[in-house]
Amino acid sequence: MVTSHVAKARHLLLASAAMTLILGASPVLAQDAPPDPATALEDHGTTPQDQYQPSLDVLAEQDVTAPGAPEGVAALTDEQYNEANKIYFERCAGCHGVLRNGATGKALTPDLTRELGFDYLESFITYGSPAGMPNWGTSGELNEQQIANMANYLLLDPASPPEFGMAEMKETWEVKVAPEDRPTQQMNDWDLENIFSVTLRDAGQIALIDGNTYEIKRVVDTGYAVHISRLSASGRYLMVIGRDAKVDMIDLWMEEPDVVATIKVGSEARSVETSKMEGWEDRYAIAGTYWPPQYVIMDGDTLEPLKIVSTRGMTYDEQEYHPEPRVAAILASHYRPEFIVNIKETGKIQLVDYTDLKNLKITEIETERFLHDGGLDSTKRYFITAANARNKLVVIDTKEGKLEAITDTGGETPHPGRGANITHPEYGPVWATSHLGDDSVALIGTDPEGHPDQAWQIVSSFPALGGGSLFVKTHPESDHLYVDATLNPDAAISGSVAVFKVSEMKAGEDPEIITLNLAEMAGITGGQARAVQGEFNKEGTEVWFSLWNAADQESAIVVLDDKTLEVKHVIKDERLITPTGKFNVYNTMGDVY
Repeated sequence: MVTSHVAKARHLLLASAAMTLILGASPVLAQDAPPDPATALEDHGTTPQDQYQPSLDVLAEQDVTAPGAPEGVAALTDEQYNEANKIYFERCAGCHGVLRNGATGKALTPDLTRELGFDYLESFITYGSPAGMPNWGTSGELNEQQIANMANYLLLDPASPPEFGMAEMKETWEVKVAPEDRPTQQMNDWDLENIFSVTLRDAGQIALIDGNTYEIKRVVDTGYAVHISRLSASGRYLMVIGRDAKVDMIDLWMEEPDVVATIKVGSEARSVETSKMEGWEDRYAIAGTYWPPQYVIMDGDTLEPLKIVSTRGMTYDEQEYHPEPRVAAILASHYRPEFIVNIKETGKIQLVDYTDLKNLKITEIETERFLHDGGLDSTKRYFITAANARNKLVVIDTKEGKLEAITDTGGETPHPGRGANITHPEYGPVWATSHLGDDSVALIGTDPEGHPDQAWQIVSSFPALGGGSLFVKTHPESDHLYVDATLNPDAAISGSVAVFKVSEMKAGEDPEIITLNLAEMAGITGGQARAVQGEFNKEGTEVWFSLWNAADQESAIVVLDDKTLEVKHVIKDERLITPTGKFNVYNTMGDVY
């Protein structure tokens, strides 16, 4: 039940992606979604007066004193403020930023939110938008009082987050099992290459699931809301990083795989990776943080922090100082001993040569602002990444170490995950992305030798199910392209995936959409189970989707036969609490997507 002024304000809700909350928790807006008044929140500026008033979400686990309320804004008690602070950290900061100044989502600084007012904010939080903002109230995820607190919270001045340097990192660093005490060979009988590392978001765990038997082999405690899992080049060590910036190294060779080293590298983070260049396999790991804005290179056996690099600096375009350039995607080059690091707010990609940490060499490439996620083309030479708030794709030649192209996707807020490499019948090798802000899927040509006229151009754009998509997926052995719509507030859409048959795609024509309602197929009736992040098994014969429900509702993993698109298995288990990302060891180790 919502208050009467919320109900009256329902038709004023935004339908844009302005307040999109990446991987926030759940469920469903009524089908009569409100119309789009479109422009209530302005783009966050790049001038000093528009930037970076101190903020909050990194203080989620600390009790802080509520700031004073200006005239016309309701004050929160310390208890209410700390609860709202925690909600913001867990649900909102991924898009709107540690300092509430946006990137994928728009700015939520008090100068903007106070213009909108309490009623407007409370309504938007309650009902969400079709472009990806979850409907926290009608889904039951937040109660009436929590929503009111969040609306007031966004009207208040935020608190200042702390720095996190070498001393703080070393205080958290722990080697639980020394390298010399670890196994010298695999001590279990697991088919390690077909193990899935599955994020159990709200439980602060990952589940290791056997891709052959669908058995949950082990659940491992990790940081909160693991964002990604990455494998060392050898496939022995599984690295996971939570949104709380806790990195855990899991030794898959142990009889019971478990954490052998851990470190907290900041207050909020998204990315971890290991060195993959021949001769440097497993030598180093790297983790990038949203706060503080920096990345750290660590020892690949122990996670000992060796080198911290700040990303604070000037934006590439207006050459103005930016105090919060967050580190988004990080990949390891297969062509050079380098890490590829996306610096979100300044619009720069750094190629970090890890051969000599004392005399560190960094190639800084000016690209486009608000760099987020991305992946490699089928040759693993070209890194394609989304500058999502600018609706562009950036292409980096990792062999030559230079910018190759920047192109507009034609859609609103591209969010590819690692993307998907397919061979189009007419355009040849292409890489796909979907979008948060609309229903479009864009294909970019990736074959400069075989199809030079189409290289790095958007060769096709076609509709999928709706806005709110987070991931596209395929496999070299598959003839299908899968597209989710996880953050769409329509229950029928968010619980489904769109499937396109690659071999039947034609130039200039929208391919046929096959819609699979996975929530229905899995028999999930309570809450709102959202289909998210397809991941193939090692052989490319099955694709797994999480059905991500609220923590107190039943979730599941649906395993589809890629040839028939029929359900092969549904994994249900009380331990599957809010499953989201899944990472197959073989595919993740080899960047197969």
